[in-house]
Amino acid sequence: METTYTTIDSPLGELLLVGEGSRLISLSMPGQRNAPAVRAEWRRDDAAFAEAARQLSDYFAGRRTDFELELAPAGTEFQQRVWQALDDIPYGSTTTYGQLAERLGVPRAEVRAVGAAVGANPLLLVRPCHRVIGADGSMRGYAGGVERKVRLLTHEGALQPTLL
Repeated sequence: METTYTTIDSPLGELLLVGEGSRLISLSMPGQRNAPAVRAEWRRDDAAFAEAARQLSDYFAGRRTDFELELAPAGTEFQQRVWQALDDIPYGSTTTYGQLAERLGVPRAEVRAVGAAVGANPLLLVRPCHRVIGADGSMRGYAGGVERKVRLLTHEGALQPTLL
């Protein structure tokens, strides 16, 4: 199947959306760790991502709290389980890596594996890995950068804005 892409402006910078047909396989942002780069064989197709762009715009405008898109990220069976569990973290809330592991039935000794899977999430924003924080409340390991994680959690009301 042909890989298509588009870019859209957002409060977090230009987002790169990559898909196959109507299925979204990646959503990344500038400076993101391990973000894909547009390849010569990919075809730009803004229309294929019109619904994703609309839903993202609604999210940033405060009119949407979850996404209803066809997703098809590539990953191991374990990564897929972890990524699907991210969908169950409600808007405006957070969970810890340990709590996520517990929900998945992953032994405490393997919490790092859950963290690695969260960190490998190819669908930032849409699969809300930004809602997973350290047990001590710290903002850890967001591929898009901790500053963006704080901005997203503040936008969702999970964190209070700070006055500097």
